[in-house]
Formats: sequence, structure tokens, C-alpha cells
Amino acid sequence: INMGSKYVKFRPKVDKESIPKCNIMGVDFAITDMDKFLKFTADNIKDLSGDYICFSNVHTTVMAFENERYRMIQNGGIAAAPDGGPISSIGRKRGYKEMGRVAGPTFMEKTFAISEERGFRHFFYGTTQDTLDKMRVRLEKEHPALQIAGMYSPPFRPLTDEEDEEIIRMINEGHPDFIWVGLGAPKQEIWMARHRGRVEGLMAGVGAAFDFYAGNTKRAPLWMQEHNLEWFYRLMQNPRKLVRRYVTTNAKFILHAFLLGK
Repeated sequence: INMGSKYVKFRPKVDKESIPKCNIMGVDFAITDMDKFLKFTADNIKDLSGDYICFSNVHTTVMAFENERYRMIQNGGIAAAPDGGPISSIGRKRGYKEMGRVAGPTFMEKTFAISEERGFRHFFYGTTQDTLDKMRVRLEKEHPALQIAGMYSPPFRPLTDEEDEEIIRMINEGHPDFIWVGLGAPKQEIWMARHRGRVEGLMAGVGAAFDFYAGNTKRAPLWMQEHNLEWFYRLMQNPRKLVRRYVTTNAKFILHAFLLGK
């Protein structure tokens, strides 16, 4: 994983050491649940500007376990939220009864719901222009008072330094509170780490959330989400792409997290 070379010194205003954590396979997961994490981000949003959140699941945890640089990125932001049900299940098994699932797509939508009242501004970075357009239509219908600071679909190639600086300028001119990053793992986490302290707003890597919200991909029924079966639903939707990933990463996670206690 190439983390890139452009990093700036960043002194966060919120002490990340104050957030209780549970280490699973090298990733320091926040011991929290959806309601607590929503309150934490909303109450501290100005002080969290320039930092980032990773929503980490089994796949990204295994990647971090096997790649030190990616592990540094996962642990480098203000928090790694337990996105996957198996992650929070491991946390509870280890004695952290208050650890619940904080799924990125759900967190994003719940943040929309409270933003109209609290005046939070949102920037969307990633995916395709068609998907962003669909998201805007739904947002304007369901959250007409939501403040959209901007949307941008980057090209599917490495950016030049000049292009990157222009994107940073575009984001900062919109003065967002939240910057939703939908590039997929590990690309989105690398992007956030490289832009820590360079952009205004709290970055949140939410993966497939853009496609879910735009209606491109159907999300698993709630009962499957609650029983840690969302991965199986996604596998059934796209078996050719996901079968090898899930078989490999799930087996590694069960071995190291459940059986070996790492």
C-alpha cells in the first residue's frame, strides 16, 4: 500500500487517547455504539475538523493486520469505528458490553437527519458523477434543508499535485463540517490520511454508502444486518467479485480474532 508522501503535521483539538478502545488484530477500535458516536461527532464537530474516521469491518481489519502501513492509517485518525457486526461481537466477547455496531452508511444517514436542525454542512467526495447526481436528488427530497457544501467525483487515475491542491481549495471554500469519502477501501483511508490537517471538516470513509443511498445497490434487510449477515447478502448480489475476498478474509478473521484472540 502506497501511502504517498504529502503529509502535514496536525495537532488535533480532541484527545484521541480519551476515547476508550479495544484492540482487535492491531486495529484500535472505539468502544462505542451508534448513538454515542453520533453524539460525540455532533458535539465536537468543530474541534474534529481536519481529522478523519475509519469505519472498519472484517475486510479492512484483515488488511490492516497484514499491512503495517495500512494499520497505521486505520489507527491514525480520531477513531476506527466498529463497522462490521463481527467486530462489535468480538468486543463484547472481550468484556466491552457497550460496544455496538457503527455502520458507515447508517451513520451517514443518521447524521443527515440531525444536520438540518444543527446546520451541519456536507461535502461528498468520490464515486461517479451519476451517483452523486442521484444522491443530490434524494437528499433534496428527503432533507430539503440540508446544506450541501459540494460534490466531486475524482478521475479514476492518480491526481497531479496541482489537481489535488485545487480539490483541497474547492473543499475548503465550501466550509463543510463533514466530508464523506466514498472511494472504497483502502483508497479512501489513504486519501483521508494524506489530507489530514489539509482540509476543513471531519472526513469519514463510508465505502459503499454512496451507492446504497443513490439506489445503485440494495442494502441487506435490517434483520440480516442485525444478525451479522450483511456480508452474505452482498455476496449473493455479486458472488464473482466477492466470493474469494469473503472466504479468505473471513477465515483469517475467525482464526486470528476468535480462535487466537489477537
